[in-house]
Amino acid sequence: MSFGARPRAVLATLGTLSLALAAVASPASAAGGTPTTPTQLFNGYRHCSTDVDRPSYLRTSEGLVVEGIPGITDTIGNSQADMRYQVWPITDPTQVTTVNRSRVSPGFEAPATLPATAFEDGQTYVWRAQTVAGSAASDWSALCYVTADSTRPAKAPTITSANYPPDVWNKGGEPVEFTLSSGGVDDVEGFEFSWQQDLPVIGTNIGDYGVPQPVDPYSTTKYFKRADTLGGSVTLSLVPPTGSGPMTLWVRSLDRAYNGSAISSYSFFVSSAAPTVTPAVPKPEFGDPTVFTLRPDPRLQAKSPVVNYSVRTLGGQNDKTFKVAPEADGTATVEITLDGVSGENLEVTSESANGWVSDATWWGIGYDTSPTVVSDTYPENGSGGGAGVPGTFTLTPKVKDVVSYTYTFNNGDPEVTVPADDQHNASIDWTPATDGWYDLTVYGTTRSGIELAPYDYYFTVN
Repeated sequence: MSFGARPRAVLATLGTLSLALAAVASPASAAGGTPTTPTQLFNGYRHCSTDVDRPSYLRTSEGLVVEGIPGITDTIGNSQADMRYQVWPITDPTQVTTVNRSRVSPGFEAPATLPATAFEDGQTYVWRAQTVAGSAASDWSALCYVTADSTRPAKAPTITSANYPPDVWNKGGEPVEFTLSSGGVDDVEGFEFSWQQDLPVIGTNIGDYGVPQPVDPYSTTKYFKRADTLGGSVTLSLVPPTGSGPMTLWVRSLDRAYNGSAISSYSFFVSSAAPTVTPAVPKPEFGDPTVFTLRPDPRLQAKSPVVNYSVRTLGGQNDKTFKVAPEADGTATVEITLDGVSGENLEVTSESANGWVSDATWWGIGYDTSPTVVSDTYPENGSGGGAGVPGTFTLTPKVKDVVSYTYTFNNGDPEVTVPADDQHNASIDWTPATDGWYDLTVYGTTRSGIELAPYDYYFTVN
Protein backbone atom coordinates (compact mmCIF):
# COMPACT_ATOMS: atom_id res chain seq x y z
CA MET A 1 0.00 0.00 0.00
CA SER A 2 1.22 3.49 -0.75
CA PHE A 3 1.10 6.29 1.78
CA GLY A 4 1.88 9.14 -0.60
CA ALA A 5 5.08 9.95 -2.45
CA ARG A 6 7.50 12.75 -1.64
CA PRO A 7 11.28 13.27 -1.92
CA ARG A 8 13.40 12.01 0.95
CA ALA A 9 16.48 13.94 2.04
CA VAL A 10 19.90 12.36 2.51
CA LEU A 11 20.24 11.66 6.22
CA ALA A 12 23.12 11.24 8.62
CA THR A 13 22.48 8.50 11.19
CA LEU A 14 24.47 9.21 14.30
CA GLY A 15 23.75 5.93 16.05
CA THR A 16 22.73 5.10 19.57
CA LEU A 17 23.55 8.02 21.84
CA SER A 18 22.46 9.48 25.15
CA LEU A 19 19.70 12.06 25.38
CA ALA A 20 22.08 15.00 25.64
CA LEU A 21 23.49 15.40 22.13
CA ALA A 22 23.79 19.13 21.61
CA ALA A 23 27.54 18.88 21.25
CA VAL A 24 27.37 16.71 18.11
CA ALA A 25 24.94 18.89 16.17
CA SER A 26 26.04 19.91 12.68
CA PRO A 27 26.26 23.72 12.63
CA ALA A 28 23.61 25.40 10.50
CA SER A 29 24.60 27.50 7.52
CA ALA A 30 24.04 31.27 7.77
CA ALA A 31 21.79 30.93 10.79
CA GLY A 32 20.66 34.06 12.53
CA GLY A 33 18.31 34.21 15.49
CA THR A 34 17.11 31.88 18.20
CA PRO A 35 15.87 28.36 17.34
CA THR A 36 12.30 27.61 18.43
CA THR A 37 10.60 24.32 19.23
CA PRO A 38 9.47 22.41 16.09
CA THR A 39 5.75 22.31 15.31
CA GLN A 40 3.49 20.33 12.95
CA LEU A 41 4.81 16.90 13.93
CA PHE A 42 3.98 13.92 11.72
CA ASN A 43 5.08 10.29 11.50
CA GLY A 44 4.45 8.09 8.49
CA TYR A 45 2.50 11.07 7.08
CA ARG A 46 0.03 10.68 9.94
CA HIS A 47 -0.51 12.96 12.91
CA CYS A 48 1.81 12.56 15.88
CA SER A 49 0.04 10.96 18.84
CA THR A 50 0.99 12.55 22.16
CA ASP A 51 -1.09 10.05 24.14
CA VAL A 52 1.01 7.18 25.43
CA ASP A 53 -2.12 5.05 25.72
CA ARG A 54 -3.08 5.67 22.07
CA PRO A 55 0.09 5.39 19.97
CA SER A 56 0.11 5.56 16.19
CA TYR A 57 0.51 2.12 14.60
CA LEU A 58 2.94 2.44 11.70
CA ARG A 59 5.01 0.32 9.37
CA THR A 60 8.73 0.57 10.12
CA SER A 61 10.25 -2.21 7.99
CA GLU A 62 11.78 0.42 5.68
CA GLY A 63 12.32 2.98 8.40
CA LEU A 64 9.90 5.62 9.64
CA VAL A 65 9.51 9.07 8.10
CA VAL A 66 9.18 11.69 10.82
CA GLU A 67 8.94 15.41 10.29
CA GLY A 68 8.28 18.75 11.88
CA ILE A 69 8.62 22.44 11.05
CA PRO A 70 11.72 24.07 12.53
CA GLY A 71 11.61 27.68 13.64
CA ILE A 72 14.06 30.56 14.18
CA THR A 73 13.21 33.95 15.67
CA ASP A 74 14.63 37.15 14.18
CA THR A 75 15.74 35.41 10.99
CA ILE A 76 18.14 37.24 8.71
CA GLY A 77 17.95 36.67 4.95
CA ASN A 78 17.77 33.00 3.99
CA SER A 79 18.63 31.63 7.43
CA GLN A 80 18.77 27.86 7.73
CA ALA A 81 18.81 25.44 10.62
CA ASP A 82 19.24 21.77 11.42
CA MET A 83 16.58 19.38 12.69
CA ARG A 84 17.45 16.73 15.25
CA TYR A 85 15.22 13.69 15.77
CA GLN A 86 15.52 11.14 18.56
CA VAL A 87 13.68 7.85 19.03
CA TRP A 88 13.87 5.22 21.76
CA PRO A 89 11.84 2.26 23.06
CA ILE A 90 9.32 3.34 25.64
CA THR A 91 10.62 0.54 27.87
CA ASP A 92 14.27 1.65 27.68
CA PRO A 93 14.97 5.42 27.40
CA THR A 94 18.71 4.77 27.27
CA GLN A 95 18.53 3.15 23.81
CA VAL A 96 18.37 6.37 21.81
CA THR A 97 18.80 6.62 18.04
CA THR A 98 19.43 10.13 16.69
CA VAL A 99 19.08 11.35 13.12
CA ASN A 100 20.10 14.83 12.02
CA ARG A 101 18.67 16.68 9.02
CA SER A 102 20.97 19.51 7.95
CA ARG A 103 20.30 22.82 6.25
CA VAL A 104 16.53 23.02 6.43
CA SER A 105 14.36 26.09 5.91
CA PRO A 106 12.42 27.40 8.90
CA GLY A 107 8.70 27.36 8.30
CA PHE A 108 8.79 24.25 6.09
CA GLU A 109 8.47 20.58 6.99
CA ALA A 110 11.85 18.89 7.42
CA PRO A 111 11.36 15.12 6.92
CA ALA A 112 13.89 12.55 8.00
CA THR A 113 13.84 8.76 8.10
CA LEU A 114 14.47 6.95 11.37
CA PRO A 115 16.24 3.69 10.43
CA ALA A 116 14.42 0.37 10.45
CA THR A 117 17.09 -0.99 12.78
CA ALA A 118 15.77 1.30 15.51
CA PHE A 119 12.47 -0.59 15.64
CA GLU A 120 11.27 -4.01 16.67
CA ASP A 121 7.87 -5.15 15.49
CA GLY A 122 5.19 -4.98 18.15
CA GLN A 123 7.11 -2.60 20.43
CA THR A 124 6.11 0.97 21.29
CA TYR A 125 8.53 3.86 20.78
CA VAL A 126 8.66 7.56 21.51
CA TRP A 127 10.28 10.23 19.35
CA ARG A 128 10.83 13.96 19.53
CA ALA A 129 12.34 16.78 17.47
CA GLN A 130 14.55 19.81 18.10
CA THR A 131 15.65 22.84 16.06
CA VAL A 132 19.42 23.52 16.06
CA ALA A 133 21.07 26.73 14.86
CA GLY A 134 24.82 26.87 15.29
CA SER A 135 25.57 26.10 18.92
CA ALA A 136 22.02 26.91 20.04
CA ALA A 137 19.19 24.40 20.30
CA SER A 138 15.49 24.80 20.96
CA ASP A 139 13.46 22.99 23.57
CA TRP A 140 12.44 19.51 22.57
CA SER A 141 9.05 19.06 20.96
CA ALA A 142 6.19 17.15 22.45
CA LEU A 143 6.70 13.40 22.66
CA CYS A 144 5.14 11.31 19.89
CA TYR A 145 4.23 7.67 20.52
CA VAL A 146 4.46 4.98 17.84
CA THR A 147 3.93 1.22 17.86
CA ALA A 148 5.93 -0.57 15.17
CA ASP A 149 3.71 -2.84 13.06
CA SER A 150 5.08 -4.17 9.79
CA THR A 151 3.24 -7.50 9.91
CA ARG A 152 0.19 -7.90 7.71
CA PRO A 153 -2.91 -9.70 9.09
CA ALA A 154 -2.17 -13.41 9.04
CA LYS A 155 -5.48 -14.47 7.48
CA ALA A 156 -7.66 -13.19 4.68
CA PRO A 157 -11.12 -11.98 5.73
CA THR A 158 -14.22 -14.14 5.43
CA ILE A 159 -17.20 -12.93 3.37
CA THR A 160 -20.80 -14.08 3.63
CA SER A 161 -24.12 -12.81 2.27
CA ALA A 162 -27.54 -13.48 3.72
CA ASN A 163 -29.54 -12.61 0.59
CA TYR A 164 -27.28 -13.48 -2.39
CA PRO A 165 -25.89 -17.02 -2.04
CA PRO A 166 -22.56 -17.65 -3.78
CA ASP A 167 -22.07 -19.30 -7.17
CA VAL A 168 -25.79 -19.44 -8.03
CA TRP A 169 -28.20 -17.24 -9.98
CA ASN A 170 -30.09 -14.76 -7.77
CA LYS A 171 -33.02 -12.49 -8.50
CA GLY A 172 -31.84 -8.89 -8.23
CA GLY A 173 -33.65 -5.78 -7.14
CA GLU A 174 -32.28 -5.21 -3.65
CA PRO A 175 -28.81 -4.31 -2.33
CA VAL A 176 -26.48 -7.15 -1.43
CA GLU A 177 -26.02 -7.60 2.32
CA PHE A 178 -22.45 -8.67 3.13
CA THR A 179 -20.79 -9.55 6.41
CA LEU A 180 -17.00 -9.22 6.51
CA SER A 181 -15.12 -10.89 9.36
CA SER A 182 -11.46 -10.71 10.38
CA GLY A 183 -10.98 -14.47 10.27
CA GLY A 184 -9.85 -14.51 13.88
CA VAL A 185 -7.08 -11.91 13.48
CA ASP A 186 -7.34 -9.76 16.61
CA ASP A 187 -5.63 -6.58 15.34
CA VAL A 188 -7.84 -6.00 12.29
CA GLU A 189 -9.17 -2.45 12.43
CA GLY A 190 -11.30 -2.45 9.28
CA PHE A 191 -11.83 -3.64 5.73
CA GLU A 192 -11.24 -2.45 2.18
CA PHE A 193 -13.55 -3.66 -0.59
CA SER A 194 -14.33 -3.10 -4.24
CA TRP A 195 -16.14 -4.64 -7.19
CA GLN A 196 -12.76 -4.52 -8.99
CA GLN A 197 -9.83 -6.74 -8.10
CA ASP A 198 -7.37 -3.83 -8.01
CA LEU A 199 -8.26 -2.27 -4.68
CA PRO A 200 -7.75 1.48 -4.14
CA VAL A 201 -4.49 2.76 -2.67
CA ILE A 202 -4.38 4.72 0.58
CA GLY A 203 -2.49 7.95 -0.01
CA THR A 204 -1.68 11.24 1.70
CA ASN A 205 -1.85 14.71 0.23
CA ILE A 206 0.94 17.20 0.89
CA GLY A 207 -0.23 20.77 1.49
CA ASP A 208 1.45 24.16 1.77
CA TYR A 209 4.90 24.26 3.40
CA GLY A 210 5.12 20.48 2.96
CA VAL A 211 2.57 19.82 5.69
CA PRO A 212 0.95 16.37 5.23
CA GLN A 213 -2.82 16.20 5.06
CA PRO A 214 -3.58 12.74 6.47
CA VAL A 215 -6.56 10.94 5.05
CA ASP A 216 -8.76 8.69 7.16
CA PRO A 217 -9.54 5.89 4.68
CA TYR A 218 -12.65 4.94 6.64
CA SER A 219 -14.19 8.29 5.77
CA THR A 220 -14.49 6.99 2.19
CA THR A 221 -17.36 4.61 2.74
CA LYS A 222 -17.44 3.58 -0.90
CA TYR A 223 -14.33 1.43 -0.35
CA PHE A 224 -13.60 1.27 3.39
CA LYS A 225 -15.42 0.48 6.61
CA ARG A 226 -14.11 0.28 10.16
CA ALA A 227 -14.84 -2.88 12.13
CA ASP A 228 -17.31 -2.68 15.00
CA THR A 229 -14.44 -3.54 17.34
CA LEU A 230 -10.76 -4.39 16.95
CA GLY A 231 -10.62 -7.83 15.36
CA GLY A 232 -14.37 -7.68 14.71
CA SER A 233 -16.63 -7.60 11.67
CA VAL A 234 -18.70 -5.20 9.56
CA THR A 235 -21.91 -5.37 7.55
CA LEU A 236 -22.24 -3.79 4.12
CA SER A 237 -25.23 -3.01 1.94
CA LEU A 238 -23.97 -2.66 -1.64
CA VAL A 239 -25.61 -2.22 -5.04
CA PRO A 240 -23.69 -4.17 -7.73
CA PRO A 241 -22.04 -2.15 -10.50
CA THR A 242 -24.21 -3.74 -13.20
CA GLY A 243 -27.77 -4.97 -13.13
CA SER A 244 -27.14 -8.58 -14.06
CA GLY A 245 -24.51 -11.21 -14.74
CA PRO A 246 -21.56 -12.53 -12.72
CA MET A 247 -20.52 -10.37 -9.75
CA THR A 248 -17.44 -10.52 -7.53
CA LEU A 249 -16.64 -8.48 -4.44
CA TRP A 250 -12.95 -8.29 -3.48
CA VAL A 251 -12.03 -7.68 0.16
CA ARG A 252 -8.95 -7.39 2.35
CA SER A 253 -8.64 -6.59 6.03
CA LEU A 254 -6.47 -3.76 7.36
CA ASP A 255 -4.69 -3.54 10.69
CA ARG A 256 -4.08 -0.28 12.55
CA ALA A 257 -0.96 0.41 10.48
CA TYR A 258 -2.98 -0.14 7.26
CA ASN A 259 -1.10 -3.35 6.50
CA GLY A 260 -3.34 -5.30 4.16
CA SER A 261 -4.15 -8.99 4.41
CA ALA A 262 -4.39 -11.40 1.52
CA ILE A 263 -7.46 -10.67 -0.62
CA SER A 264 -10.66 -12.70 -0.40
CA SER A 265 -13.43 -12.73 -2.99
CA TYR A 266 -17.14 -13.54 -3.07
CA SER A 267 -18.78 -14.45 -6.39
CA PHE A 268 -22.45 -14.76 -7.26
CA PHE A 269 -24.80 -14.25 -10.21
CA VAL A 270 -27.75 -11.93 -10.80
CA SER A 271 -30.39 -12.77 -13.40
CA SER A 272 -31.64 -10.15 -15.85
CA ALA A 273 -34.47 -7.82 -14.87
CA ALA A 274 -34.31 -5.20 -17.61
CA PRO A 275 -37.23 -2.92 -18.50
CA THR A 276 -39.21 -3.34 -21.73
CA VAL A 277 -39.21 -0.74 -24.52
CA THR A 278 -42.20 -0.68 -26.91
CA PRO A 279 -42.70 1.80 -29.80
CA ALA A 280 -46.19 3.02 -30.63
CA VAL A 281 -45.84 1.49 -34.13
CA PRO A 282 -43.90 -1.70 -34.94
CA LYS A 283 -41.50 -0.05 -37.41
CA PRO A 284 -41.18 3.73 -36.89
CA GLU A 285 -40.28 5.62 -40.05
CA PHE A 286 -37.12 7.65 -40.42
CA GLY A 287 -37.58 11.21 -39.18
CA ASP A 288 -40.99 10.62 -37.59
CA PRO A 289 -41.51 11.43 -33.89
CA THR A 290 -42.35 8.14 -32.16
CA VAL A 291 -43.71 7.52 -28.68
CA PHE A 292 -42.01 4.74 -26.71
CA THR A 293 -43.50 3.10 -23.61
CA LEU A 294 -41.08 2.00 -20.89
CA ARG A 295 -42.17 -0.66 -18.39
CA PRO A 296 -40.23 -1.98 -15.36
CA ASP A 297 -39.50 -5.60 -14.67
CA PRO A 298 -42.31 -6.70 -12.32
CA ARG A 299 -39.83 -8.25 -9.85
CA LEU A 300 -37.95 -4.99 -9.49
CA GLN A 301 -41.13 -2.96 -9.16
CA ALA A 302 -42.40 -5.28 -6.43
CA LYS A 303 -39.19 -5.03 -4.39
CA SER A 304 -38.69 -1.27 -4.76
CA PRO A 305 -40.60 1.10 -7.10
CA VAL A 306 -38.82 2.45 -10.14
CA VAL A 307 -38.12 6.17 -9.70
CA ASN A 308 -36.64 6.97 -13.11
CA TYR A 309 -35.42 5.58 -16.39
CA SER A 310 -32.13 6.46 -18.04
CA VAL A 311 -32.48 6.60 -21.84
CA ARG A 312 -29.52 6.84 -24.21
CA THR A 313 -29.79 7.25 -27.99
CA LEU A 314 -27.06 5.94 -30.29
CA GLY A 315 -26.65 6.43 -34.02
CA GLY A 316 -28.82 9.54 -34.35
CA GLN A 317 -27.87 13.04 -35.40
CA ASN A 318 -27.56 14.30 -31.82
CA ASP A 319 -27.11 11.38 -29.44
CA LYS A 320 -27.94 12.12 -25.83
CA THR A 321 -28.68 10.58 -22.44
CA PHE A 322 -31.62 11.76 -20.35
CA LYS A 323 -33.88 10.76 -17.48
CA VAL A 324 -37.60 9.96 -17.69
CA ALA A 325 -39.83 9.91 -14.61
CA PRO A 326 -42.44 7.12 -14.42
CA GLU A 327 -46.08 7.13 -13.40
CA ALA A 328 -47.17 5.52 -10.15
CA ASP A 329 -47.28 2.05 -11.75
CA GLY A 330 -43.70 2.40 -12.97
CA THR A 331 -44.49 2.94 -16.67
CA ALA A 332 -43.29 5.97 -18.60
CA THR A 333 -43.58 7.36 -22.12
CA VAL A 334 -41.05 9.32 -24.13
CA GLU A 335 -41.20 10.78 -27.66
CA ILE A 336 -38.09 10.38 -29.81
CA THR A 337 -37.46 11.38 -33.42
CA LEU A 338 -35.35 8.65 -35.03
CA ASP A 339 -32.95 10.28 -37.46
CA GLY A 340 -29.94 7.97 -37.72
CA VAL A 341 -29.21 7.65 -41.44
CA SER A 342 -28.27 3.97 -41.03
CA GLY A 343 -30.55 3.28 -38.08
CA GLU A 344 -30.75 4.12 -34.40
CA ASN A 345 -30.62 2.34 -31.03
CA LEU A 346 -32.05 3.06 -27.60
CA GLU A 347 -30.44 1.85 -24.37
CA VAL A 348 -32.74 1.97 -21.34
CA THR A 349 -32.13 1.15 -17.67
CA SER A 350 -34.39 1.62 -14.66
CA GLU A 351 -33.40 2.87 -11.22
CA SER A 352 -35.34 1.80 -8.15
CA ALA A 353 -35.94 3.78 -4.97
CA ASN A 354 -33.44 1.59 -3.09
CA GLY A 355 -30.66 2.51 -5.55
CA TRP A 356 -30.80 -0.65 -7.66
CA VAL A 357 -29.98 0.00 -11.34
CA SER A 358 -31.25 -2.64 -13.75
CA ASP A 359 -29.34 -4.08 -16.64
CA ALA A 360 -29.97 -2.39 -19.97
CA THR A 361 -32.61 -3.11 -22.58
CA TRP A 362 -31.63 -2.40 -26.19
CA TRP A 363 -34.11 -1.47 -28.88
CA GLY A 364 -32.99 -0.72 -32.40
CA ILE A 365 -34.05 -0.23 -35.99
CA GLY A 366 -32.11 -0.06 -39.26
CA TYR A 367 -32.74 2.38 -42.12
CA ASP A 368 -31.63 2.55 -45.75
CA THR A 369 -31.70 6.25 -46.50
CA SER A 370 -29.61 6.07 -49.68
CA PRO A 371 -31.31 7.09 -52.95
CA THR A 372 -32.38 4.76 -55.74
CA VAL A 373 -30.42 5.39 -58.97
CA VAL A 374 -31.64 4.23 -62.42
CA SER A 375 -30.22 4.80 -65.94
CA ASP A 376 -31.39 3.22 -69.21
CA THR A 377 -28.22 4.17 -71.10
CA TYR A 378 -25.78 3.13 -68.37
CA PRO A 379 -27.37 0.27 -66.38
CA GLU A 380 -26.05 -0.54 -62.92
CA ASN A 381 -23.28 -3.19 -62.89
CA GLY A 382 -23.59 -3.38 -66.68
CA SER A 383 -22.21 -1.64 -69.77
CA GLY A 384 -23.60 0.64 -72.42
CA GLY A 385 -23.40 3.95 -74.20
CA GLY A 386 -19.90 4.98 -75.13
CA ALA A 387 -17.53 7.92 -75.12
CA GLY A 388 -19.49 11.05 -76.01
CA VAL A 389 -22.88 9.31 -75.59
CA PRO A 390 -25.11 11.25 -73.13
CA GLY A 391 -27.02 9.43 -70.41
CA THR A 392 -29.56 10.33 -67.76
CA PHE A 393 -29.53 9.05 -64.16
CA THR A 394 -32.83 9.29 -62.27
CA LEU A 395 -32.69 9.70 -58.48
CA THR A 396 -35.60 8.79 -56.16
CA PRO A 397 -35.65 8.78 -52.33
CA LYS A 398 -36.40 5.97 -49.91
CA VAL A 399 -37.30 8.40 -47.11
CA LYS A 400 -39.40 11.55 -46.81
CA ASP A 401 -38.56 15.20 -47.31
CA VAL A 402 -35.47 15.00 -49.54
CA VAL A 403 -34.84 18.46 -51.05
CA SER A 404 -31.57 17.92 -52.93
CA TYR A 405 -29.01 15.39 -54.11
CA THR A 406 -25.23 15.67 -54.18
CA TYR A 407 -23.14 13.54 -56.52
CA THR A 408 -19.69 12.93 -57.93
CA PHE A 409 -18.31 10.57 -60.61
CA ASN A 410 -15.26 8.52 -59.62
CA ASN A 411 -14.88 10.67 -56.48
CA GLY A 412 -14.25 13.69 -58.65
CA ASP A 413 -13.91 17.21 -57.33
CA PRO A 414 -15.98 19.23 -56.80
CA GLU A 415 -19.23 17.57 -55.76
CA VAL A 416 -22.33 18.80 -57.57
CA THR A 417 -25.69 19.40 -55.88
CA VAL A 418 -29.00 19.40 -57.77
CA PRO A 419 -32.43 20.31 -56.34
CA ALA A 420 -35.22 17.75 -55.97
CA ASP A 421 -38.61 18.34 -57.60
CA ASP A 422 -42.00 18.40 -55.84
CA GLN A 423 -41.96 14.61 -55.73
CA HIS A 424 -38.47 14.66 -54.13
CA ASN A 425 -36.91 13.21 -57.32
CA ALA A 426 -34.07 14.53 -59.46
CA SER A 427 -32.11 13.61 -62.59
CA ILE A 428 -28.51 13.91 -63.70
CA ASP A 429 -27.56 14.40 -67.35
CA TRP A 430 -24.00 13.28 -68.03
CA THR A 431 -21.78 12.53 -71.03
CA PRO A 432 -18.59 10.44 -70.54
CA ALA A 433 -15.42 11.65 -72.19
CA THR A 434 -13.82 8.21 -72.39
CA ASP A 435 -14.70 4.55 -72.18
CA GLY A 436 -14.03 2.63 -68.98
CA TRP A 437 -15.32 1.78 -65.50
CA TYR A 438 -17.23 4.45 -63.52
CA ASP A 439 -18.64 4.95 -60.00
CA LEU A 440 -21.43 7.44 -59.37
CA THR A 441 -21.66 8.34 -55.67
CA VAL A 442 -24.81 10.21 -54.63
CA TYR A 443 -26.61 11.10 -51.39
CA GLY A 444 -29.70 13.09 -50.50
CA THR A 445 -30.20 15.95 -48.05
CA THR A 446 -33.43 16.54 -46.10
CA ARG A 447 -35.19 19.83 -45.46
CA SER A 448 -33.79 19.84 -41.93
CA GLY A 449 -30.23 19.55 -43.29
CA ILE A 450 -29.56 15.86 -42.61
CA GLU A 451 -27.14 14.33 -45.11
CA LEU A 452 -28.46 10.84 -45.83
CA ALA A 453 -26.54 7.66 -46.56
CA PRO A 454 -24.62 7.64 -49.88
CA TYR A 455 -25.17 5.15 -52.68
CA ASP A 456 -22.49 3.94 -55.12
CA TYR A 457 -23.74 3.15 -58.61
CA TYR A 458 -21.20 1.16 -60.67
CA PHE A 459 -21.27 0.84 -64.49
CA THR A 460 -19.04 0.56 -67.56
CA VAL A 461 -18.88 2.85 -70.59
CA ASN A 462 -18.00 1.03 -73.84
